Amino acid sequence: MEQFDVVIAGGGMVGAAAALGMARQGRKVAVIEGEQPTPYNNSQAMDLRVSAISAQSVKLLKRLNAWDNISAMRLCPFRRLETWEHPECRTRFNAADLALSELGFMVENRVIQLGLWQAFEGVPNLTLICPARLAQFERNEAGYQVTLDNGQVLQSRWLVGADGANSRVRQQANIGITAWDYRQHCMLIHVETELPQQDITWQQFTPQGPRSFLPLPGHQGSLVWYDSPARIKQLSAMTSAQLEAEILKTFPTELGPIKVLNKGSFPLTRRHAQSYYSEGIVLLGDAAHTINPLAGQGVNLGFKDVDVLLDEMANGGQYWFETQVLKRYEQRRRPDNLFMQTGMDVFYKAFSNDLKPVVFMRNLGLKLAEHTGPLKHKVLQYALGL
Repeated sequence: MEQFDVVIAGGGMVGAAAALGMARQGRKVAVIEGEQPTPYNNSQAMDLRVSAISAQSVKLLKRLNAWDNISAMRLCPFRRLETWEHPECRTRFNAADLALSELGFMVENRVIQLGLWQAFEGVPNLTLICPARLAQFERNEAGYQVTLDNGQVLQSRWLVGADGANSRVRQQANIGITAWDYRQHCMLIHVETELPQQDITWQQFTPQGPRSFLPLPGHQGSLVWYDSPARIKQLSAMTSAQLEAEILKTFPTELGPIKVLNKGSFPLTRRHAQSYYSEGIVLLGDAAHTINPLAGQGVNLGFKDVDVLLDEMANGGQYWFETQVLKRYEQRRRPDNLFMQTGMDVFYKAFSNDLKPVVFMRNLGLKLAEHTGPLKHKVLQYALGL
């Protein structure tokens, strides 16, 4: 039975970042992941799952020596952001307002994961066990005995759950969640655009739900269509030509002519773990919290979790494994995650109402927000983690 300081269930973006950070602090770390990501080559079609990576997340990835690996594959910087309901009432954000070269980068989730996995090389105290999944774990005097589905048994002082929204670690540790369904589904549509590579991401609100555009490298983009489950099911059953016609009818003219390349959908659900830790167990990313994807903050919140946990472990010194370290991690992260979840919910619900006085007030709000100057910059800085 091999001994580790930390065993991390989940080698996705957040789990891989945590593993690198902990290993660079001198911990002996094992990462358990059930599926090898498909290797990258330039000729591949882009994945549906992309994330808007903030400036703070880029800083973390640079510290972990993963950013150069990621940027050597493919990404798309975005420098402007616009949101509106009525075309004349827009709120605009621009990187130039904060003297930044960009607001962030659109990157495929798989590319981020691959970049982190490439950084595993040359870190001798980091062990990747893939393919394998956590089967069960038991508390003992030295921490946890972790059994994998391939029969392998590991001993670890800490067990980290970075295994997603349906986390086995969270469930087996009997950590409850608060959750509700938004009664909407989200459709991701990868398109080829007639317009060349863009540096703007935008979102228009409609009574049925938002319509968003995320720029991708070259003549490509990712569309995000929120609507009722029945409508998304109907759209999913359409041919590419039928879906293209629906998109051109429904999305704003800013999009221009497009060709559908790929599509997929998922339900919108909010979850928040009732605790981020138990004795010797800690939850990160989607295992601890999921958020409405309205502002693309999901993975950035997960990277913030990693950043804070690494900071608290470093502050703990030789007592990094004490429960107080996990308590301080939760005290720092729960308010921010809850604030972002609640903020997205308030925004989402405010724009889901088609009562005329409410429509008037929210469009007035967007119009006024455009001219708030320093306040608008503060909001942008908070969203970027600056």
